[in-house]
Amino acid sequence: MRNILPDSVLRLAKICFQRTGKPLYAVGGSVRDFLAGFSLAESDFDLCAPVPAEEFSALASDAGFYVNAVYKRTGTVKFSARQENLKKTEQFEYAAFRRDIYIRGEHTPAETVFTEDISLDAGRRDFTCNAIYYDILNDDFLDPLRGIDDVKARRLKCVDDADKVFGEDGLRLMRLARMSGTTGFIPTKDTFAGAEKNAALITDVSPERIYTELLLCLGADERYGVKGGAYTALSLLDKTRVLDYILPELTAGRNLVQRADFHDHDVLEHSLRAAGYADKNVRLAALLHDVGKSEAFRTEGRFASHPERGEKIAREILTRLKAPVKTTERVCALVKYHMYDYDLKTKENKLRRFIVEHADILDDLLLLKQADYSACKDDFSRAPCVTRWQALIEKMKAENVPFSLKQLAVKGDDVAEILPSLRYVGETLHALLLHVAVHPEENTKNRLLYLAPKLRAEKHNGNDGK
Repeated sequence: MRNILPDSVLRLAKICFQRTGKPLYAVGGSVRDFLAGFSLAESDFDLCAPVPAEEFSALASDAGFYVNAVYKRTGTVKFSARQENLKKTEQFEYAAFRRDIYIRGEHTPAETVFTEDISLDAGRRDFTCNAIYYDILNDDFLDPLRGIDDVKARRLKCVDDADKVFGEDGLRLMRLARMSGTTGFIPTKDTFAGAEKNAALITDVSPERIYTELLLCLGADERYGVKGGAYTALSLLDKTRVLDYILPELTAGRNLVQRADFHDHDVLEHSLRAAGYADKNVRLAALLHDVGKSEAFRTEGRFASHPERGEKIAREILTRLKAPVKTTERVCALVKYHMYDYDLKTKENKLRRFIVEHADILDDLLLLKQADYSACKDDFSRAPCVTRWQALIEKMKAENVPFSLKQLAVKGDDVAEILPSLRYVGETLHALLLHVAVHPEENTKNRLLYLAPKLRAEKHNGNDGK
């Protein structure tokens, strides 16, 4: 493993031992990944030693690192080193050996006690596979909790009694699912039982942290290429019932049976599979695409209104999780329109207008439609709706259909001169764009200037608003 560590870390390990007499260790994900045979390109290099944070920060600075932050309370130092040949900055985190004392369910330790005992430091961690230490100078592994055996067996085992480990920090409930998805490691029976027993503690974690971990679960297979990692992570959240607390609107679809001629799975399982099958760009939308079905069935006895209900519920969920506004708007639009033309009965002219009007989400909408189709009966052939839309899109491109206002033959200043008010410019340009979606041959300046007053008048029934 020494050959994989950056030269700057090897230099730091030498300085640390020379000045303090204490070895510097790599610990956590990088050591686990090396032993598991994963690429370290995606690993974080976490370092530790029985050396106080203030003393270590001075060592790091003398070794040529940039010290970005020192947290005396937790004994943590964040520092970085620039790789000139790669034009990027490597980020590192150091933590002094310590023992953390928690109040049950609180994410932040109530008290931190520093120690020189590596076993006590190992005991504050989450899983044994993350509690393996690599002595950088001596090129040796220290394994106080026999985590190497668990790496070899591909299992996730808590460093202590599982009830205690999850009771100390509710975020570990989601980390369990995420790590299972990224590594393919399977939780032991006791670890699973501990997570299930403490599932409610996830409510003590901030919405922002939950949202971040949820995204990491959705991208679990991207890290090491473990096939089906996103589904594995989501499924584990479901089985431990953690999902009931973070997305109760989604788990309301558990055991909600769908038409057997279209679906092999209940609403919740279909949603989990859709997210797992989806392109990484639309996994959040795929997870939430049918979130309106439970409410629709409960109030109407059928699913017909679920896209519109789902848009509203998805917005409530993403607002609660404090997701970025742009993400919320995009996901909600995809949820709202994921069933559009699902039965292939939309007339071509109407579909042309829809495609142009929603060109900004078109690629993602097609990806979501494919994931939805695949998750119905685990069928990975191209969805009929996707086939139809892609053929029509190619046809429209061949006809030089404009997909944006920039491609119209007229601009805002052109139509402003012939309209009764500037407030009509935007809606008139939009009407012209939808018109040439069906009649692309009319995308000429003279023709559009002729049509502009007519289209505005049609919209306002001849009333110019004066």
